[in-house]
Amino acid sequence: MTDDLSIPAHEEGGAFCVAALYHFAAFPRFESFRAPLFALCKDNGIKGTLLLAHEGINGTVAGTDEAIATLLAFLRAQPEFAGLEHKESRASRMPFLRMKVRLKKEIVTMGVEDIDPNQIVGTYVDPKDWNALISDPDTIVIDTRNDYETAIGIFRGAVDPNTKTFREFPEWVKNNPGLHNKPKIAMYCTGGIRCEKATAFMKQQGFEEVYHLKGGILKYLEHVPEQESLWDGACFVFDERVSVTHGLKEGEHRLCHACRYPLTAEEIRSPLYEEGVSCPHCHGSRSEEDRERYRQRQRQIALARKRGERHLGS
Repeated sequence: MTDDLSIPAHEEGGAFCVAALYHFAAFPRFESFRAPLFALCKDNGIKGTLLLAHEGINGTVAGTDEAIATLLAFLRAQPEFAGLEHKESRASRMPFLRMKVRLKKEIVTMGVEDIDPNQIVGTYVDPKDWNALISDPDTIVIDTRNDYETAIGIFRGAVDPNTKTFREFPEWVKNNPGLHNKPKIAMYCTGGIRCEKATAFMKQQGFEEVYHLKGGILKYLEHVPEQESLWDGACFVFDERVSVTHGLKEGEHRLCHACRYPLTAEEIRSPLYEEGVSCPHCHGSRSEEDRERYRQRQRQIALARKRGERHLGS
């Protein structure tokens, strides 16, 4: 394997603080909040994505410790977000290219109307109590993430719905009556936000004992020692680190920039892998015209690297 195809080892810790955050709250002034929020992030060198909607805020951002602390203090000073919680991890380099603050219909898109986690939601379970719950034979454990995320890591014994998007989850539930066969439903996701809506939906559908992992996989990997863990693999994250492992250390996956699928070292050694062009997951579904277009983009990325710049398509 050549150096170009190897996955670089990540540094321990990192200079950048990565904050994943969300908060459900009635937030009718979300449109007018966009400009001051963007300005604060830009002035403090913060990059990432924040979503604003009538139902609250969601996103992941990165910056210096001081910059992230400034942002969190600003958000918690808003009456709607006084109780906002967040998860922190480290990155050895800035994991985002730019800052985006977007206005959305939902801060996490399920596509089901009248779902309000502020009114009805499942029971939180702390990471230290999660193992006991999912080991209970009366519990069905459901991963609410998408297929490209579950492909690289999942809790032992969990049901994988194999959804392409979170919009598919409600239909999957309705098509699986066997979920009613056990009294307890335990659900989890990356940081907790999808489970807020997923457990609200399950309660609406008549499931009574519905639980979700507080703080999601990220909190579990942060607080539960690896030797006690029931988590297998790595956790996909939506930034250039691609994945994190126990202790929230940066993982060793690389992203296929043609299909956005996380790749292992073995998949990168595949003859179907071409950087920025194809991988074993997408090679058969792309035309030669597609691949040539991706090659042109990759050449532009390579030229930007030679100039010491980062191309937005990388």
